[in-house]
Amino acid sequence: MRILDVYGKEELAKVYIAAMRNDDRHLVEFVESTQPPIPRDKKWVLIVSSLFGCPVKCRMCDAGGTFHGKLDCDEILEQIDFMVRRRFPDGVIPVPKFKIQFARMGEPSLNPNVLKALSRLHDIYDAPGLLPSLSSVAPKSSRDFFDHLIEIKDSYYPKGRFQLQFSIHTTDSAKRDELIPLKKWSFEEIAEYGARFHKKGDKKLTLNFAAAKGYEVDPKVAREYFDPGTFLIKLTPLNPTVRVEESRLESAIDPYDTSSASQIVDGFKNQGFDVILSIGEVEENKIGSNCGQFVTQFRAAQTRIKEGYETDRYQISSS
Repeated sequence: MRILDVYGKEELAKVYIAAMRNDDRHLVEFVESTQPPIPRDKKWVLIVSSLFGCPVKCRMCDAGGTFHGKLDCDEILEQIDFMVRRRFPDGVIPVPKFKIQFARMGEPSLNPNVLKALSRLHDIYDAPGLLPSLSSVAPKSSRDFFDHLIEIKDSYYPKGRFQLQFSIHTTDSAKRDELIPLKKWSFEEIAEYGARFHKKGDKKLTLNFAAAKGYEVDPKVAREYFDPGTFLIKLTPLNPTVRVEESRLESAIDPYDTSSASQIVDGFKNQGFDVILSIGEVEENKIGSNCGQFVTQFRAAQTRIKEGYETDRYQISSS
């Protein structure tokens, strides 16, 4: 692995671009971040890539511009190890919440090597606070992946030590197909899987909505399919990606006015759901913590990156 570029701030977030192989196609980016006001010695978040680009091409995600295949298990773990050894050379990580998100570039369930990495990860470091986290759009072709994920979670990360998120973004199935253009599980299939995945003591599965105007998020529809005892709701503004601009999507949540989300938050709470309104630091956009954006810029310019997006209207969170 060769580090090609680094951008960010030590006290907030750093984005790394790396060449994993000896060509200009197999680029990835990975991130380390904190969640102010929580200090790094209390919570530290790493976000890693699993694909070289992404074939899904979600309408809000820059990682889908190109796709050049899957990282192998060692390449996935190498991203993590680079960030760990910078701060903890001996591999002892005394952070109560050490979160590793498989959520940067690429739909992780399309790469079985993510499962291999998860199977090895728990033995590599002395990290009592380790919390792997996986975010997926629930591809229909990934049934075997998710079946195996249950076995890995139960074996290595039981009792609340694993976090699984399904990004669905809207309760309108037709509109969901617009935002996420691949064959994927229905709401019924996600609910059925959640019932198998979630065991006593586990974290609830997260249903993520990056809420966009014109794409309905109806708490009553969600409750028709999803059990609040198994699923919780996460609401976020749209990240200010190039794809969001090209798709002319507009965030339904104003991060500078949390009252803009109060009606939908209350609606989910009235249906019995726990709700996370995930709005973080505006400075993260300037650093560039959004999926795929730096590789997109690096490919276009082939030069050192000086700034993140100029559109700092929205905030994002590492929670």
